[in-house]
Amino acid sequence: MIVYFSGTGNSRYAAALLADRLGDDLVDAGKAIKAGSSADLCSQTPWVFVAPTYAWQMPRVFEEYIRRCRFSGSREAYFVMTCGQDIGRPEEALTRLCQEKDFFFRGVLEVVMPENYLAMFPVPGPAEAAEIIENAHPVLEAGAENIRQMQPFPDRPTGALDRLKSGPVNRAFYPMFVKSGPFRAGADCDGCGLCEKLCPMNAITMEEEHPRWGEGCTHCMACICNCPKETIEYGRRSKGRPRYRCPDYKG
Repeated sequence: MIVYFSGTGNSRYAAALLADRLGDDLVDAGKAIKAGSSADLCSQTPWVFVAPTYAWQMPRVFEEYIRRCRFSGSREAYFVMTCGQDIGRPEEALTRLCQEKDFFFRGVLEVVMPENYLAMFPVPGPAEAAEIIENAHPVLEAGAENIRQMQPFPDRPTGALDRLKSGPVNRAFYPMFVKSGPFRAGADCDGCGLCEKLCPMNAITMEEEHPRWGEGCTHCMACICNCPKETIEYGRRSKGRPRYRCPDYKG
């Protein structure tokens, strides 16, 4: 069973491709996260957890969801992390999570997809994004074959910098940078409410047909990248940057 969390669609795309190649079931964890619920899940095939990379670790909100859920059947766990550049060194944290859930950790697959974190990094235009997605296919195909053969994902070469990013930098990143305050909707907002609907953390409320950001934002970028009017900005950092939305996987 493939369980995924996605804000702008990169991890949804990767999960859908893997589900297609493996003929496996697909579960969107975002719906349960938004509802604040857990799940009883059963799979006789390996568990495959697919998520974006947040500050060189798996998103904390997705990790908490996995902790809340009950899993029966297979005890094999594979992790797939999409990223704009690299995933750092999340293996230690994922190994600990597997120990808590009585899983056998079968490795993590790094999949470079178009950058979507326009609150901090440049975002590619449509042509470049399409090329990056195409280049991710062989990586995902190889990962699907590893899972099919019940082989662990290959070890990744990492160094001190990767451990630094996934350790102290990750711990400092959330309190320092993951804030909802800079989000604003412009005057041409038509009050459609899509941002409120898409927010997995329920951090957006509509007041007088205008979105307001509160506590709990996890910087998934679903609101700013999916706004039909492209009127949402993250302070000055997002101005002039493309809004990236990964297309649906077509098979």
